[in-house]
Amino acid sequence: MSAWIVAGRRTAVMPRGGAFARLSLADMAAPVIAACLADAGIAADAVDEVIVANALGAGGNPARVVALAAGLPERVAGLSIDRQCAGGLDAVLLARALVESGAAEVVVAGGVESYSRRPLRFRTDPDGGAAVAYDRPAFTPWPDRDPDMDAAAAALAVRLGIGRAAQDDWAVESHRKALAAEMAEIVPVAGQVRDGFARVLRAAGRARVLCGTVTAANAAVAADAAAFVVVVSARRAAGLRILGGVTLGGRPEEPGLAPVAAIARVLGQAGLRPDQVAMAEVMEAYAVQAMGCVQGAGLDPARVNIGGGALARGHPIGASGAILAVRLVHQLRAGQGLAAIAAAGGIGTVMLVER
Repeated sequence: MSAWIVAGRRTAVMPRGGAFARLSLADMAAPVIAACLADAGIAADAVDEVIVANALGAGGNPARVVALAAGLPERVAGLSIDRQCAGGLDAVLLARALVESGAAEVVVAGGVESYSRRPLRFRTDPDGGAAVAYDRPAFTPWPDRDPDMDAAAAALAVRLGIGRAAQDDWAVESHRKALAAEMAEIVPVAGQVRDGFARVLRAAGRARVLCGTVTAANAAVAADAAAFVVVVSARRAAGLRILGGVTLGGRPEEPGLAPVAAIARVLGQAGLRPDQVAMAEVMEAYAVQAMGCVQGAGLDPARVNIGGGALARGHPIGASGAILAVRLVHQLRAGQGLAAIAAAGGIGTVMLVER
């Protein structure tokens, strides 16, 4: 049995502390799910499962909360997953597996993230001392192989010989394309119908340095957003057929390049060359990370992120991969399309679709 994406929608992406700062995860996700089902012509009662990626929340199965807020039947239990940046795209691949196995016929999958309302994180002291605040968990068991993401991107730039000017140029172009693109996939939430960060980027060279050649201009900002797709069986097919998908681990020190091997595997399994991909959505957590993936995978840069990328939108961790899938739903006119995203710890997830 094959699996098809028959609808995909998202909210606008708003920087942390912006227009979505007071919204809960359910506030952002429920209108998007409703719009997806309306686009697909599928009643809420037909949904078998909801899979929601969320990386910054406090647990509690946000997928269940989202499902109930969206008016889905109470029998829809909801499955929450966390694979950090890759989670939103992994949710779609899990939906594909459920549908292809015959375990479900209609699955809503994607992600939602609120940097603005993420919980404060503390580690308790087993000896009774004061709890210690921390910003992120460990992504490997080895501190010397668990770099800060800014530092990992800066090291990648050195290894690949990609200077600051080239990274800035990529970022400027991402903003330019985003400003020129139609965003029909956006569901109005809190009155927002365009991504809140995209702008004419004139002063990239004066941006604050984060690490090495990585700056506030060529790295994606923390953001809030929700994005979902509807995955169905062939009996309901009309849209994008999911041809393949894989998540692979790579070197923890180089998380930005993890999608390269995953892209090669997915294309190899489909019998396709990189130059046969009609369009690709490649995550831009950092300009150098996107550039390294495009170069390493042999993709045509002219076919990558044709409506701009995360550098012009922002990076709502758990939703970012799902946004790539939604962009394919609305931009791929014919042929094969690819979505690829890297995640902390050295993880790459890739999905291949065809219209």
